[in-house]
Amino acid sequence: MSFEANSLDIAPETKIERVLIVRLSAMGDVIHTLPAVYFLRQAFPQAFIGWLIEERWAELLCAPGSPRRGPRSSSRPLVDEVHTVNLKEWGKSLFSISTLQHAAKVWNDVRDVRYDVAVDLQGAMRSAVLARWSGARAVYGAAEPREAPASLWYTRRVVARGRHVIEQNLSVAEALVGQRAAMTPIDLPCELPCDLSNDLPKEPQAEERMSRRLVELGIGEFAILNPGAGWGAKRWPAERYGEVARRLADLGVGSILNYGPGEEELVRAAEAASGGTTRAMSCSISELIALTRRARLFIGGDTGPLHLAAALRVPVVAIFGPTDPARNGPYGTRNIVLRSTESVTSHARRATPDEGLLAIGSDAVVAAARELLGGALRG
Repeated sequence: MSFEANSLDIAPETKIERVLIVRLSAMGDVIHTLPAVYFLRQAFPQAFIGWLIEERWAELLCAPGSPRRGPRSSSRPLVDEVHTVNLKEWGKSLFSISTLQHAAKVWNDVRDVRYDVAVDLQGAMRSAVLARWSGARAVYGAAEPREAPASLWYTRRVVARGRHVIEQNLSVAEALVGQRAAMTPIDLPCELPCDLSNDLPKEPQAEERMSRRLVELGIGEFAILNPGAGWGAKRWPAERYGEVARRLADLGVGSILNYGPGEEELVRAAEAASGGTTRAMSCSISELIALTRRARLFIGGDTGPLHLAAALRVPVVAIFGPTDPARNGPYGTRNIVLRSTESVTSHARRATPDEGLLAIGSDAVVAAARELLGGALRG
């Protein structure tokens, strides 16, 4: 690993007491950032660590209704303060008094902490600018960020190593610490330096609601099926999820269809194909965390809930199309990745399903599920 610095950087021997993480969105990307932050927490156990994030994803760091600053607890286990922005909404009324007041308050709160270091783990222009505006004496980021001009805002540019985005994020954190993360030997396809299951917030009310709903539905052992994805090219046909649900039911495993806003049509198609063997459930982020903790298996494509399941060490059947599982696949849990050789890596947000993705049949998914579930199956 190599890096370069300019005159605004802080010396490596300088005591670091306050660190700001900048990773604004989205669910999977925030989850991919957690190992790097965990590593910084272990390296600087007494440091004050804040995180700047979009409001809609704040539940990944702090349970609703819990204080966003103060002593860490199970409701905010990893960071000392959560700073939130709402850039999309602010952009709609950029010069309104309310927007300017809200933005000013957020920024005053960030700068009042007097962060020693800001670490941009998003690599976008907006995140790099916000990291620099934080007032931190040093700003770390990848030498080749996702948006090339972002690097102009960094005072220390790290040549990231590793193929998976988790490894790349860790390498930026390692440059700040000055040592490599100690990877814990575990019998998994990819190794994590930590168990993240305790570093995602627990909301007692969400935990109780999920337990109650599962009892009311009469669901014991279950898999989460997730037909949605960020864009059409990553979506395996919803009807095939229904077929998988029906086959799992025959094996004695129930299933829950997880869906988010705008995915109602997908879940209806999957339900219809399942012959009544699965239940649809729309969850808040806190509820999804609680639900996923209880699952025996997760089946889905490259999307936030899949990476949440991996972080919680739930076995994953990952159905990949245009995105590269070596970079974005499930990490740190038992998993089977299904990807056709016909799929070509692309981040073009096409609405139509990837042809390679369509080549993956329900038989292959059920076979992978059987392998991961093992003794949990009947017959």
